[in-house]
Amino acid sequence: MFEYYDKDKMLVPIKIWTESIDDIEESCLEQAINLANLPFAHDHIALMPDTHTGKGMPIGGVIACKNTVIPNAVGVDIGCGMAFVQTDIPVNILRDTVTGSGELIKVIVGNILRTIPVGFSHYGKPQASAVLDKAQSEIERYNADSELLKFIEQGYYSVGSLGGGNHFIEIQEDENGMACIMLHSGSRMFGNMIGQYFNKIAHEMNDKYFSTVPSEYNLPFLPVDTDEGQRYLNWMKLAM
Repeated sequence: MFEYYDKDKMLVPIKIWTESIDDIEESCLEQAINLANLPFAHDHIALMPDTHTGKGMPIGGVIACKNTVIPNAVGVDIGCGMAFVQTDIPVNILRDTVTGSGELIKVIVGNILRTIPVGFSHYGKPQASAVLDKAQSEIERYNADSELLKFIEQGYYSVGSLGGGNHFIEIQEDENGMACIMLHSGSRMFGNMIGQYFNKIAHEMNDKYFSTVPSEYNLPFLPVDTDEGQRYLNWMKLAM
């Protein structure tokens, strides 16, 4: 890790987890410098080893904001991340067991491929979701954003599905020969709609109140002590 800080161009430094500045795309560094010039940026900006250019916010970039949230920095795949599950199943059982349909591991993989919707696909019937049930029972928290309400109902058909792109489900083997499951997914279209909706609201608010953050940064923000900021946080937490 090294620190990049030009006091004449930046309000806070950037901490970068790569070997050198040459490992960073020029456009990615420009986006990080934009973050470092936000008046509400706290302490420093961070760039992870996989960082690369995103839409306003570098992918693999991290920012802490004081009393402010940036929908475009959170992104549209809200809560996207990895989950790892250790099982007590020896991998050799999966490899060596032969069923009427072939090797057990191939049967499991085939069932995953057939059962779990991928990309834009979704289930044909609603899935169980305690989170969405709770949202329905507290619907008054979300009524102000009526355009998004339909996505709560639609969410029941996407729970347990897998995104496109670099999202995946893997059956892995650990160093002790035990089977493990790794999953990479996010909030599906639900988070995308929330992100786009509140990014537009943030743009409108920033234009109305003459924000000092240049529009070309593509980082419109919402103060968390505003009604709009609190509404976004409610929806963001629901998507997560």
